[in-house]
Amino acid sequence: MIARIEQAGYGAQVPASAPEQAHAAQVHDRHALLMLIASALLTLPLLLPMLWPALMLPAWLQWLLASPVQWIVGARFYRGAWHALRSGTGNMDVLVALGTTAGYGLSLYLMWAAPAGHPLHLYFEASATIITLVLLGKYLEARAKRQALSAIRSLQALRPEQATLWHAGQEQRVAVSSLRVGDLVVVRPAERFAVDGRVREGQSQVDEALITGESLPVRKAPGDAVSAGAINGEGRLLVETCAVGQESLLERIIRLVESAQASKPPIQQRVDRISQIFVPSIIGLAALTLIGWWLYGAGLEQALVHAVSVLVIACPCALGLATPAALITGTGVAARHGILIRNAQALERGTRIEAVAFDKTGTLTLGKPTLVGLEGDDTSHALALAGALQAGSEHPLAHAVLQACDERGVATPAAQNIKSLPGRGIEGEVEGETLALGNERLLHDHALQPGTLAVQAERWAGEGRTVSWLIGTAPARVLGVLAFGDQLRPGAKAAVQRLHEHGITVHLLSGDGQGAVRHAAQALGIEHAQAQQLPQDKAAYLHALSARQAVAMVGDGINDAPALAAADLSIAMGSGTDVAINSADIALMASDPRRVADALDICQRTCGKIRQNLFWAFIYNLVGIPLAALGMLDPVFAGAAMALSSVSVVSNALLLKTWKPASLEDTP
Repeated sequence: MIARIEQAGYGAQVPASAPEQAHAAQVHDRHALLMLIASALLTLPLLLPMLWPALMLPAWLQWLLASPVQWIVGARFYRGAWHALRSGTGNMDVLVALGTTAGYGLSLYLMWAAPAGHPLHLYFEASATIITLVLLGKYLEARAKRQALSAIRSLQALRPEQATLWHAGQEQRVAVSSLRVGDLVVVRPAERFAVDGRVREGQSQVDEALITGESLPVRKAPGDAVSAGAINGEGRLLVETCAVGQESLLERIIRLVESAQASKPPIQQRVDRISQIFVPSIIGLAALTLIGWWLYGAGLEQALVHAVSVLVIACPCALGLATPAALITGTGVAARHGILIRNAQALERGTRIEAVAFDKTGTLTLGKPTLVGLEGDDTSHALALAGALQAGSEHPLAHAVLQACDERGVATPAAQNIKSLPGRGIEGEVEGETLALGNERLLHDHALQPGTLAVQAERWAGEGRTVSWLIGTAPARVLGVLAFGDQLRPGAKAAVQRLHEHGITVHLLSGDGQGAVRHAAQALGIEHAQAQQLPQDKAAYLHALSARQAVAMVGDGINDAPALAAADLSIAMGSGTDVAINSADIALMASDPRRVADALDICQRTCGKIRQNLFWAFIYNLVGIPLAALGMLDPVFAGAAMALSSVSVVSNALLLKTWKPASLEDTP
């Protein structure tokens, strides 16, 4: 692969480790700075006569000073131009190489052709100055890019190199790379977690700010998940390793951010098509400038100088930097605040969103319901049967049932042949009978009448409770009705309000009953609410909605997969689940619905910077190229303007680093 890439005119190498990459970057930066200083010291004497004509150097000395700049310092432009031409493309290096070679060659010709003792006006200073200014611009660009990439480096810096392994009752410091899934790791107070895992022993507060963007520490106890890179608080924890190395949450976040920063939005793809004809067009325009001035009677020398100005000022640096500089900075600052944007296409779609649809459970609510009511002929037996069906399930309602069994000391029998009933509930065999637990659709499917339990169920539904029915099949009958209560997330109402303020309509889609959904919608100020929605119902609703508006779907990334796929933009919220990171367009690492508006805001701001940069890059060329062709721009000033344009584009993009989520300023 590397050989084929090199045959195409480019360079490639196997990626080094992070420390090796950092060292290589430092060496490269030091070399670039030394070359810039050497070029500036050699060029400065050539520029002094512009300030003081009496300091004009002899022609041979000008040539001696300019030649190292042209052929040693400027060698990088010749290499870049050669690689570009070999691959059939044109780039900035082609224009710089052509322009400076023309100025240098013209000066050599004038030295050779001029009569002895005749005063000469040479252009060595123009060629040397252009190379020096371009190097200065690229050096400043590189520094700005490093600032833009600081988010990736800050994430990489979270990776500890060593961890404390707990083995046979002994602590042992080992390399993180030697750890395996199942190993026990000791995490002391104020120490970073080296692995993803679950707490086995101890309690503590954990700072996950650089991973989830959540500013407040999170309480961790046995059974809770922890992520590599987070900082332990005051307690000593024993953690069982669940993922290490490239499979850890931190590494997957880094890969996702790197992938997003390497992608191209549709607007950049259009710019790329323009750039394919840009360099050949500029070379043609420079040739026309040369011929036009020569036919006008200006002489070959003056005509060539104007052509060089066209080549130099048209270098497409700013055009090429406009999009990636803003993209790298925007996605980087978003990741720093726990907003992971999958690619540039998602970023651009985020600017067009007119409607947002939310799932309810776990998205706008805490997703940790508790059993608040149970009615039936034998409530203890009904709870035991419900617990048997829910054993092993990760659904929030299952946790509530099992928690109630533990608190009330109810033993659960074994269940077999457990299967999910999409949009309805769960079914299985308990004590030789097929049972089902789920929403009201189960009653309709089995043509059951709830009898006197209907009154209590209706009362609970009116209070915003989620109602589940336990039914048996031999004979078909209602065994009990359960009511679950779930609290709205502290930031849910503020999230809906912020979206309304931005002119975005909000929809609520839930599989819960009418009462629970209506109660939540009224509390949050949501006008469009749909209850008892099966996964395919949610997808159909979003298909119909997206025909009229650009719509985003916000869910937990698992149960809402069809709806997320049907939306124009999918936003998964839930503390970085695998599905959220691997499939959603945008993943919110913190379970805070206010981050939805923040995500759309950073999309708007980043794409706004891209449009600003492209506007100024095009305007710069539209104004500068005609001035150069008309002879109103000296090559030296053209080079300075070109370098300044590149730096200004990157600096404008870096303003995104000051962005902060508005949710950090809100009160819950």
